[in-house]
Amino acid sequence: MQLLSKFTATALFATISAGIGFAEVSKASGREVRVYSGRHYNTDRNVYKKFKEETGIKVRLIEATGISLVERLKREGANSNADIILLVDAARISNAAKAGLLQVYRSEKLDREVPKEYRDSKGRWYALTRRVRVMVANPNVVDISTINNYSDLANPSLKGKVCLRKRNSPYNQSLVANQIVKRGEAETKKWLKGMIANVSQPYFPGDIGITRAVAQGKCGVGVVNHYYVARMLAGVNGAKDKALAKKVQVITPTPAHVNVSAGGLAKYAKNKKEAIQLLEYLASPDGSKGLAGPTYEHPLLGYNSSKEVKSFGEFKPDSVTVSQLGSYNSKAIKLMTRYKWE
Repeated sequence: MQLLSKFTATALFATISAGIGFAEVSKASGREVRVYSGRHYNTDRNVYKKFKEETGIKVRLIEATGISLVERLKREGANSNADIILLVDAARISNAAKAGLLQVYRSEKLDREVPKEYRDSKGRWYALTRRVRVMVANPNVVDISTINNYSDLANPSLKGKVCLRKRNSPYNQSLVANQIVKRGEAETKKWLKGMIANVSQPYFPGDIGITRAVAQGKCGVGVVNHYYVARMLAGVNGAKDKALAKKVQVITPTPAHVNVSAGGLAKYAKNKKEAIQLLEYLASPDGSKGLAGPTYEHPLLGYNSSKEVKSFGEFKPDSVTVSQLGSYNSKAIKLMTRYKWE
């Protein structure tokens, strides 16, 4: 599995149907659905292909960063070709809904198959896969027995040993929002102040960089999404990263903060019936497993069955809903800025 390159503004839709080129599709009659996706995994195409084989509905796909897609939708307005928007992280999908880029719709199938905590109460979006925010620690640098929860990262004994991703990471913003919901603003402020005081390394642009730094002993503990470590262990990034991943220990808090990738119906969807059918397929047990399995995410129900993810142990999600994560995003960013999370 390889990550896809980011789309440029002039990119054409990719057609997820074997043996059919763009020119041919444009001439062909039949049902289709157009997807703007912030997911960048080649393996997602296999799920779209299976959907096409089962329904006869072609999937046309544009991929870009979540921010780029949201800005594109705002710019295109009623002229947008998007039927579905897929985004990673609770804040991104919630912000898209708040910006009026998604429309309300109801689906008995989605309401039945997507747990309440993983869908919008107003029916604007539904989660498709789950991601767990875990800690990675180097037992040669820190005493891992003293690190059990996110709150432990503020322990003065970890002075100079904590590595964090940059403040603009939506995953970290959602983690802080999660803590505000669970612990209250006052306790979250104390936690942020203590944790930031323990940071000595420059803030990292990505979770893989943090995992490497912890493995190399440049810091003792960091916070990452679980699937980044799993991919490294599986050799997706090469032998060197696989060896580094073996040097860290994944610590999953109980209960754990869970984030999602999610999908919604675009405000100006022209193929609404087909779009809802695709969303129902992606959120179904088979569809969710099809998306999550190869990417080492967790499906909506159950767990990823790969040996790499299994080695982390099972997790218990906390009670914070995805909607709450989105609601507290702006507050989280303000607190992160206040306490100089760079």
